[in-house]
Formats: sequence, C-alpha cells, structure tokens
Amino acid sequence: MRINKIKKMMKEGKPVVNGWLQIPSTVSTEAMAHQGWDSLTIDMQHGLVDYSNALPMLQTISSTDVTPLARVNWNEPGQIMKILDAGSYGVICPMVSNKKDAENFVQACMYPPNGYRSFGPVRGLIYGGSDYAKHADNEMLKLAMIETKESLEKLDEIMSVKGLDGIYIGPADLSLSIGEQPGFDKPENSKAYSEILRILEHAKKNNIFAGIHNGTPEYANKMIEKGFNFVTVGSDQRSIGAGAKNIVEKIKGSSNKEESKTY
Repeated sequence: MRINKIKKMMKEGKPVVNGWLQIPSTVSTEAMAHQGWDSLTIDMQHGLVDYSNALPMLQTISSTDVTPLARVNWNEPGQIMKILDAGSYGVICPMVSNKKDAENFVQACMYPPNGYRSFGPVRGLIYGGSDYAKHADNEMLKLAMIETKESLEKLDEIMSVKGLDGIYIGPADLSLSIGEQPGFDKPENSKAYSEILRILEHAKKNNIFAGIHNGTPEYANKMIEKGFNFVTVGSDQRSIGAGAKNIVEKIKGSSNKEESKTY
C-alpha cells in the first residue's frame, strides 16, 4: 500500500506544511498541488465543496506527491467513510468534545475488528493499492478537532483514545468557546493562546500529533517552534484574495478594506 507520507514525516519529527482548499475547482486544486505543500486538505465544512466536487479534487491531487486529506462537516460516519473510500488519506473531524465523540470518529475510519468502517474503498484501492484493506487502519491519518468548551475539560480522555493519531486546533471556534473573538494567530496575552499551548502540552503527554490552523506563515513557524507537527496556513481562497489585493494596492494605492481574520 502507498505509505502515508505525512504520517511518516511527523513520526520522524519533521513538520508538515498543509494547504487548505475551499474552492470547488480542479483548476485551483491543481495550482495549489504544484506549490510544494506536503498535504492538501479539502474543506467540506466551511468551504464551498461537497462530495461531487471533492472526488475530482482528490483525483487532481493524486497526480502529484501531495498527500490528500479532507475535513468533514461533522462527526458523521457515512461522510467519513465515503471520503476515505474516495481516496482521502486522512480525515480532520470537527467538534470532537469527549471520549465518545473521539471513539466514534476513529472507529468510522477503521475496519472491523478495530472499528465499524464498511468495506468498499472504490477509489481508495486505486490510490492506495491492492492491499489497501490490510494497511488502511494504520495509514489513514485521524485528527480530532479541539475547539469546544467541553473538549477543553476532557483533553486527556479524548487524546488517549486508541487509534487517534492527533488533534487539530481550530482557533476561531476555540476562541468563541472561551468568550473571545474568533480569529487565527492569537496574541500571547490572550486566553486562547494559553489554551493552545495547554492543548499542545497534553498532546505531547499523550504522544500524539498536534496540528493548528494559522493565518500567516510567520505564525505557523512560531507554532512549529513550539512543537506543533502539522501547520496549515490560510486557504486557496485567501491566497487568491491576498495576491489580487497586493497587485491592486501597488497600482491604485492602499485599500481600507479589512481582511478577514478567519477562513
């Protein structure tokens, strides 16, 4: 079976730089896939992408050595299984609040006896290889998002779930859950920043991977220095907007339009 390159990287202590896809297009996906990202995550939660878009996007990523991932819109077994069958090599699951949520997520990603994933990896076999069923449980990356008030009170019980590879911090929802404004790149004097570091320490204690979404490469580098294994910067949509804005400003002068601090 095809090795999950980014799982191997993280086990070897190498940080993974992940790109984010919110535009339902194979054209923008192809452009992103040729920019040197280690992995690309198709956002099926807050992006504009549904399954019919995600499938050809996965096929496009597969023409490169970039590892394809997906963030599903909820901890729903059917969607998790279907996107894995389509060839995603990992799932980021939002709103995992407790041990039961984490167990349900992990088991949806794994075949019996380890879980209850139904067998039928139509495209997974093509991308992964003929021995997909034998190795898929170990190769699929399973990241649970820590972003709710309840999850902050149950970090160890979530992170100790067998088969969970790591956690992924969504700073926007995390901020909302503790009474702060949503956004990325939280300042060091914020409660959200303190919680981010506390989550990271619990991940290290439980010997699992830790990932986080960032607004800028500078902040992502800072998070790598703190010990995060997996960092995302912005999205395809934000990159297009920022690039276009930079061009216009250089020609027409500064714009007063404030840039979004989230997705």
